[in-house]
Amino acid sequence: MKKNRQLTAWAALGAAIILGVASAGCEYIVPPIEFGTPTPFILDEGWSGIVNGVSESGGAVHVDLSIVNKTNKWSAMDVSASRATVTKSDGGSQDCGTVFVGTSVFVNNAGWYLAPGFVMKGYTGGSASAPVTQPLYVECAGVSQSDAKTLSITYSYVTGPYNYYLPNRQVSKTMTVQLDKIVTDTAYPIAETIAGLPMSKVGDALVGINGCTVTLVDAKRTDEGLQFDWRSTNPTEYQAYVHIGTPPVIGSDGILYGFYQTPHLAIVPITKAGGEAVWTTTQVVPKDVTGLYLLLPLESQQQKYYIDYVMDITDL
Repeated sequence: MKKNRQLTAWAALGAAIILGVASAGCEYIVPPIEFGTPTPFILDEGWSGIVNGVSESGGAVHVDLSIVNKTNKWSAMDVSASRATVTKSDGGSQDCGTVFVGTSVFVNNAGWYLAPGFVMKGYTGGSASAPVTQPLYVECAGVSQSDAKTLSITYSYVTGPYNYYLPNRQVSKTMTVQLDKIVTDTAYPIAETIAGLPMSKVGDALVGINGCTVTLVDAKRTDEGLQFDWRSTNPTEYQAYVHIGTPPVIGSDGILYGFYQTPHLAIVPITKAGGEAVWTTTQVVPKDVTGLYLLLPLESQQQKYYIDYVMDITDL
């Protein structure tokens, strides 16, 4: 009898929550995330590093790097959490004072997610109003180029999807690179093809929150970079917002273009019940960069929960 009373209480609480949301006029109908299907085991090898070049300036060794997502999932690496140590020819080691290694600086426990198998060598830093291209590199003062042998980088990363309300667990690992193993022919932005990674294209309707779909209607080059035209369609009886942020772009030069901000901060129009909405996003990308892919964080399943998609725009 006690068990039945407990079940009745939980049912009443659930009904009260539903009625409360309805009476508040909430613009989202939020279904629960489904956990019924077991997740298959996926080997997470973390991230790996590639040495693009080693030089010396002002008594400091400078190492240019690329990083490869080998987690087998969408993953973001926090630039501000990365640390590096150089091992010298005498066996001693020294911490490095300048470290720019990651996909972006994290905000609210997340940054730009890179698709599995993709490789990059820079990101957009600075600020939203004054963005700058930040190459990935480590610099170690007081160590000569000839004396530097290996570089160990401790880094922190998360894997997707990104849930604003339930921060993803950060994983800490260390990658070690040999400084005499320089690679100059890395093909960006795909280091290895991952089986099962879907590639969307212009015109594909992707299902987001509340069953609304988002379609990249058109992608084109402009004098400043790239312009993307979007359309959302709402099949329900309730108005909705579908957030995608300002999706970044990566191409043949290995730079992830787009200053990171939490996706829900980007302004999107409301999609009325049974209606559509259109809007535009842009990214500043040099005209000589080809082989482009758009990395789309699409709000799905519930508020501020983002599933990422690769969109092939290599024909631009």
